[in-house]
Amino acid sequence: MRILSTNTDGQSEFQAWGETVRLVGTCTQKRVSVNQESSVTASAWRRECQSYYTADVFSDRIFGGNPLAVFPEASGLTHTQMQKIAAEFNFSETVFVFPPETPQGTKKVRIFTPSTELPFAGHPTVGTAYILALIGAIPPHQETTIYLEEGVGLVPVKILMDGEKPVYSELKVAQLPELVTDTYALDDLAAILSLSVADFLPGYPPRAFSCGLPFLFIPVRNRDVLGKIKLNLSLWSSLLGQSPANSLFVCCFDPESPQSRLYGRMFAPGLGVMEDPATGSAVAALAGYLGGLESSREGMNQWTIIQGVEMGRPSTIQLKFQKNNRSITEVSVGGASVLVCQGKMIIPDGETKSDINRSL
Repeated sequence: MRILSTNTDGQSEFQAWGETVRLVGTCTQKRVSVNQESSVTASAWRRECQSYYTADVFSDRIFGGNPLAVFPEASGLTHTQMQKIAAEFNFSETVFVFPPETPQGTKKVRIFTPSTELPFAGHPTVGTAYILALIGAIPPHQETTIYLEEGVGLVPVKILMDGEKPVYSELKVAQLPELVTDTYALDDLAAILSLSVADFLPGYPPRAFSCGLPFLFIPVRNRDVLGKIKLNLSLWSSLLGQSPANSLFVCCFDPESPQSRLYGRMFAPGLGVMEDPATGSAVAALAGYLGGLESSREGMNQWTIIQGVEMGRPSTIQLKFQKNNRSITEVSVGGASVLVCQGKMIIPDGETKSDINRSL
């Protein structure tokens, strides 16, 4: 499959999977006149172009995985502008990249959902590393580790290359899984998910963990149960909305590989994400749940998590965690990514059009 992209100078090029990416030309600032009925000066409409890339993360093919937008040179953007841009894309997350602020850091990143900023998220971290390697923003080595400054601290990300093409990115969490203490009524959780209590997996009580972002893990009996979930937003809001862990990760074990493979769905209305096709931060916290099971072994544990199937965006996430003396001492989350498109966004300098309209 080849993708035709046209840049702002009217040039066009074909891109195929795995080909070297040629950056589009620089976009210059333009001044746009304002309609006569507006008293706003023309300077309020000066535009600045910002380059961006989108990728499908935790997938090795386009239109799978979790979409991500990355602005690799975001210096000068304000918090308000970044939040509006994230809302405009309406992806689960949008990432803005800045120069590092610490000697150890490679880049500083800020991660936004359509409604809020996050201190940490998995698929944006993995996808941003992929984009930075793809566009040559970091030195191309067969294997290299970069350090992204995020709200939770410095996050190491290992990148594997095949020639000039990044093929795999894997983050190591800056914050190990922590149990989030709270009580959850099974009847309430079943009603929120449009299930019955009998659909939950016996012997696996819902528990919440966090690696910087809390998730409530709810094991169910099988994939049929997983597929029939319908989130009741009203009940979620009234019964769970104020809980410290109100993002739900519902999962079931693969009967053919119950010690190494599971399927999941993630719902986070509180973050502006009704359902997410691939959630690295949830999978990282899942290590806390899995590591606490009697069946988990000492040493290295490796799991494959399949997510997004019900959304038509199948995703594959690799989870590794080290267990020593019944404690989790290391957690890594990784997967493939693929470039979808590149472009430039025209960003208002100062007030946005909606701000101006409200003032008239």
